[in-house]
Amino acid sequence: MLPEKKSIRIGIMGGTFDPIHNGHLVTAEEALVQFELDKVFFVPTGYPPHKEERKSLDPVERYLMTVIATASNPHFEVSKIEIDRKGLSFTVDTVREFRKNYGAEAEIFFITGADAILEIIAWKNADKLAEMCKFIAATRPGYCLKKFEELHVLPYENKEPEPGKPKIYMMEIPALAISSTDIRKRVSHKYPIRYLVPEGVANYVLKRGFYR
Repeated sequence: MLPEKKSIRIGIMGGTFDPIHNGHLVTAEEALVQFELDKVFFVPTGYPPHKEERKSLDPVERYLMTVIATASNPHFEVSKIEIDRKGLSFTVDTVREFRKNYGAEAEIFFITGADAILEIIAWKNADKLAEMCKFIAATRPGYCLKKFEELHVLPYENKEPEPGKPKIYMMEIPALAISSTDIRKRVSHKYPIRYLVPEGVANYVLKRGFYR
């Protein structure tokens, strides 16, 4: 049984969203239901300090695709907080601002892929981040949990982590077999992406000529 809700509960789903796809949306919806969240905020990265080898699309284009993809769900909202922030954008700063806006009583869950959670835990100021939010690590079926052996991964019913450990919950999502990388490759090879991304996003990608 989930504990009785006493305060607002929000999810923050960070990511490049280049492009956003149905796996992201299924993950957010599953977190919304499983963790009884009031709202999930999608936060496209602006200029992250941990740069990818590949140059991402302009942040505004990624933001617009995310808005298109989430517009039909009243529990989803897209935030430009990282795009509007000047200079490099750190996750700890984003969560701190949400904490400031929603108060100390709000329960904040940072939602992202399991591998990304492992990276976050290794970042500078990860201890401060863990004090401000809980983590939901989305995984594919069959994902190897050995990487998490040294962390205190919890079933949701267990409320208290070990002292000094981040609170991490695993959430298996079959649709995570879809990836932005594969979608970009499919577009570059002129393969269809219909049903892998929302229809509006597919049309936007093709109209703008992205990833070719």
